[in-house]
Amino acid sequence: MLKASKITIAILSTLIGLYPVIYFLIDRKFGLLSTKSIELLNDNLWNITFYSHIILGGISLLIGWLQFSKRLRKRRMRAHRFIGKAYTISVLTSGICGLYIATHATGGIISISGFFSLGIVWIYTTFIGYKTIKKGNIKLHEKMMIYSYAACFAAVTLRIWLPILTSTLGEFISAYRIVAWLCWVPNLVVAYFIVNTKKPTHDELTVIHNELN
Repeated sequence: MLKASKITIAILSTLIGLYPVIYFLIDRKFGLLSTKSIELLNDNLWNITFYSHIILGGISLLIGWLQFSKRLRKRRMRAHRFIGKAYTISVLTSGICGLYIATHATGGIISISGFFSLGIVWIYTTFIGYKTIKKGNIKLHEKMMIYSYAACFAAVTLRIWLPILTSTLGEFISAYRIVAWLCWVPNLVVAYFIVNTKKPTHDELTVIHNELN
């Protein structure tokens, strides 16, 4: 069951991680952009932050799940560290851009507050995860990065929930307001149970500690 879950996460993360490519291949009024005003679509700052957010967010999804591979951590620690740095840079940049984009979210204050809160959580957990590993606090680093990727995975759960809610409610705006919170809050709940039940093996901690020192 656990292996199947990891495979599912890897597949979904890869598919949605590559999803931003679509925005460069078809008309700009695709997907969520179809709900935006012409004025916003012509705004240079919004365009820079939007494309930076989706590209770097996609990279975060594509590489983030690799960090939970025990084999990678035990046998390829240098690769684990390199991917971790790339993930951190991608998240922090994408997250900051996401905060700006959130202020223009479709659906008003409910959507804005939902996505803005997600951005804060994503940035905070990633920054603390990076900061703690620099100080050698492996246990807290691992916990924060699990929370970080749970927030990152909101890009996947949003695309699962949105069509379901839109079909159920028969209206996009109401569905989008709900999904602004539903796409990430349950993810963090799952992450909470994972970090409070998962115990790193002695070998894992030994390998990481030796590499850090």
